[in-house]
Amino acid sequence: MRYALLAPGKRIRPVLCMESARAIGADPALALDAGCALEMVHCFSLIHDDLPAIDNDDMRRGRPTVHVAFGEATAILAGDALFALAFEVMARCSDDPTLALAAVAELAVTSGTRGLVGGELMDIEAEGVQPSADLLQQIHHQKTAVLMGCSCVIGGILGGGKPPQVEALRRYGIALGLAFQVYDDILNVVGDPETLGKSAGSDAERGKMTFPAVYGLAESRKMAEDLRDQALIALRGLPGEATMLAQLAHFVVNRES
Repeated sequence: MRYALLAPGKRIRPVLCMESARAIGADPALALDAGCALEMVHCFSLIHDDLPAIDNDDMRRGRPTVHVAFGEATAILAGDALFALAFEVMARCSDDPTLALAAVAELAVTSGTRGLVGGELMDIEAEGVQPSADLLQQIHHQKTAVLMGCSCVIGGILGGGKPPQVEALRRYGIALGLAFQVYDDILNVVGDPETLGKSAGSDAERGKMTFPAVYGLAESRKMAEDLRDQALIALRGLPGEATMLAQLAHFVVNRES
């Protein structure tokens, strides 16, 4: 569990959670525990995605994947344990039980068939299938974007945001998540494996449905930039400091890993 959770990484979801609380005008430390829980869910999904039964990846974050380092059985259990620990931490993320319950409910919906798990299943079933723009959008909306949206929503909830403010943060997170995924697909085509910390070209080898496969590289880059702009628009009017969220929107479409 520690090997996966504490490996080098961007920690975007915890940052989104804490900075969303700041964007509401609250102390970002109020969302620290929730951010940790979100990273646990993310790492659980990476451990299971890397398994031979799904993506069969050997490298993650510049190191051997968990099943390569510790065996498949241990990897499955480590992922399961991180998922359980995430909900334990999230249930205690606020002294206000109403806010903690709202955060748990948001994470539960995001993690299941309407989010991560459903998106992953669609991704698996789409391998080798004729590319479809609508299906591609649905896969990555659930597989990537909703967890980033959830991270922002939970930060907004814990920061005491009003419903319109929390929904603005959700729009920001969804647009950011889709931009992140589009650019991730681009990097899988053109990125340096050493910089990425994982294999490049693996999507094409497995016949996965990706944005470059459907739209081409040039159009995919434009799409990522358009989504970045949508994310920035969603931040307008929030009562607190949203500089870091704006910087993240620019980062996701200019990164090398």
